[in-house]
Amino acid sequence: MSVRGLLTASLGLALAMLGFGLWVAAGLKSGAQLPVHWNLAGEADRTAPALVALAMPAVMAIMLGLLFVAIPRLEPLQPQLEASAPVLRAVWIGSLLLMVYVQMTIAAPALGWTLGPDLLLVGMGVLLVMVGDALPKSRPGLLVGIRTPWTLNNTDNWIATHRLGGKLMMVAGGLIVLATIAPLRSGVRMIIITALVTCAALVTVIYSWWLARRHTT
Repeated sequence: MSVRGLLTASLGLALAMLGFGLWVAAGLKSGAQLPVHWNLAGEADRTAPALVALAMPAVMAIMLGLLFVAIPRLEPLQPQLEASAPVLRAVWIGSLLLMVYVQMTIAAPALGWTLGPDLLLVGMGVLLVMVGDALPKSRPGLLVGIRTPWTLNNTDNWIATHRLGGKLMMVAGGLIVLATIAPLRSGVRMIIITALVTCAALVTVIYSWWLARRHTT
């Protein structure tokens, strides 16, 4: 699996983010603080020096790029990795876009923008849809995909589990987007989102186990 193009794009994006961070920080007073964490009500509850806060997402983008470069090199089942490349690319691109939005959210108070962390949840929902769409294309591997003892030991189990898991992930992602834009209290919204992600993961694992048990009885 070739990752050179995505790595180049990741590093280029990270450099652009660092440049943007330096530009925003240069326009602020000495000692200015910017938010780096928000509570369930969407209120900033933790801050950091402006340059540090703005640089954090860029550093994370670099670390993500290096991580996704390392995964193909570490995967022992190399022949199957190419089939799982769409999943890896979807997670990689989606994660980078989330880092961009995180930086925009951090910079928003300094630029007079009105951006809320709730939109970050929209991005997470979209990421789940992207990954769910790519999951059925994957094949057994130790580092990419839904890795249960049953999927790793049986290719048919892997394929069936990933088809269901992909559909559930797409549904969960779509419902997360709807829950985020709906007029719900923050606490209720987080309960719904947690329940959606947990149910999608739990049903997928149980389905994988059920398939394995059915074929051994």
